[in-house]
This record gives sequence, structure tokens and C-alpha cells, in this order.
Amino acid sequence: MEDLERMKEAYSTAGGNESALEDPKVGSIVIDHNRVLSKREVPGLRIEHQETTDGVNVRVTVSEVLKKPVHLCFGMLPQEGRQVIESEFIIKDGAKAEFISHCIFPNAQKIEHLMNSKVIVGKNSGMTYKEEHYHSSKGNVITKPFLRGRILEGGSLFEEFKLVNGMVGELDIDYEVDQEAGSVCDLTTKVYGRDNDRIEIREALHLNGERASGTANSRIFLRDSANASVLGEVEGNAAHARGHVDCQEILYGSNAKASSTPMISVSHPLAKVTHEAAIGRVDKKELETLLARGLSEDQAVNMIVRGLLR
Repeated sequence: MEDLERMKEAYSTAGGNESALEDPKVGSIVIDHNRVLSKREVPGLRIEHQETTDGVNVRVTVSEVLKKPVHLCFGMLPQEGRQVIESEFIIKDGAKAEFISHCIFPNAQKIEHLMNSKVIVGKNSGMTYKEEHYHSSKGNVITKPFLRGRILEGGSLFEEFKLVNGMVGELDIDYEVDQEAGSVCDLTTKVYGRDNDRIEIREALHLNGERASGTANSRIFLRDSANASVLGEVEGNAAHARGHVDCQEILYGSNAKASSTPMISVSHPLAKVTHEAAIGRVDKKELETLLARGLSEDQAVNMIVRGLLR
């Protein structure tokens, strides 16, 4: 119970709704390292789990339209350790669910977090997954989110990854989704890199069905000696498929480095895939305006970051 209360406190500090973890009408699971501290199922939601040596295997099945978001809390309270979460999300035909996930490492000095996910979104069903990370301001966290997804006919998947609080450490995102006819997918990544943070992002969409549509979006802010590399891949493989890659990276300071590589391809004459990439420095006039209004340099930069990552 003591560890659960500590996780709830950290969850609240990270911006999570602590009361949602206690609401009997809200589905949830709280995991600290390789222990499930609490779990709640609701009608239409089944959560199966198995604790392992260094993590937890989780299988989530949604069979109805859930009226309230499901809250997930993954993290580690110790300063050091390795956590491996093997997760599977199955959204049955006609079902819909929103997941709000917080990954919390408030005391991290040397943490490795691996999240291997498999997602299947059924016909005419929908899944929204909003994942936000909260790291310590001093430690080193190695984060590796890995996702392989499939969206069936008429289904939708909206996935957002956000890491703007604390040190990123090393981040290696690898998302890949196959889409069937009439499906919709949106992958969005927002990261604030500082000091010597290293960020690598790959987002890939395969538009295999007629009128499938998808976007791969990334918004990255880098300062100090942070480094980021973004690869956005979209394939248009069917009639009237529509895809777009959109990457924006803003740098502050002379040592930050960024690269963006769009890889787009079309194998059907009626498909269309586009891309847009922009890498630039913080606007000098915008920064001077904020400084003139009495903000410190750090406050001004943070306000610009919030604008980019809003």
C-alpha cells in the first residue's frame, strides 16, 4: 500500500488524475517495475497481466464503447533498474477506447524502460492512446517504445507520445502501422531535448487499403548539446490512399543538432503522399520580445517550447 501511494503521488505530480485511479467506474492499472500495484476492470474492458523478472506482460481487450478513458501508470520508483512492459491492445469490432498513460521515473539515475506493444484495431472501431513521460531532472533514462499495429477496415488509431518534463536521456521510438481500407491513423511525437539528450524517432505507415489515410507528425525542441534524428515513412499502396509526413525541429544554442528524413513512396496511381519538414533556430525577435516583457532567458525559451509542443 505504501508503494501504491507513492506511485499515486508521483502520478499526480506528473499531471495524472489521481482520483481516476480510485474511481470504480474507471478502468486502470498501476505498475511499479515488475509489480502490479492495482488494477480495475470495467464492463467492456478486460486487463490480463503476468508479472515477470524485470517487468509485466499486459493484455488489454476492449469489447464495447468505453465512456471514460482508461488510465495507465507505468514506472519505477527506485533510482536504478530495468523495466520491460510487453503489452497487447485488442480493440474489438465496433468498440472504442481512450487510454491515458503516464510513464513515471521521478528518482531516475540509471533506468532502462522498454515498452513493446502490439495493437490491433478492429473494423469500425477506434483507439486513442496518449502517453506522457515524466523523468527526473538529473538522471539518465533509456526509453525504447516499440509498436507494431494493424488497423482493420474503417478503424482509427490516434497515438501521441509526449516527453517534455525532466531529462530525456536516450529515446528510441520505433512505430509501424499497417492500415486497411478506410482506416485512419495519426502518430504524433512531442519531445523537449536538453543537455546531452539523444533522440531517435521512426514512424512508419503502410496505407494498404483503399481510402486509407495517415499522418506522421513530430515536434522536437532541442537546446544545449541535444541531438535528434527523425525518420518518417509513409507508403501509399492503394487507390485514393492519402498520407503525410510533418516534422518540425527547433534548435536553441550552437551545439544542438537535428536531422529529418522523410521516406515516402506510392505504388498505386491514385494514391497521394506528401511531406513537410522544417529545421530552424529559435526566432531571435520572438525571444527578444519575451525578454523585454520581463521574462528570464529560461522562462522565455520554455514559453516558446510550450507553444511548439502545445
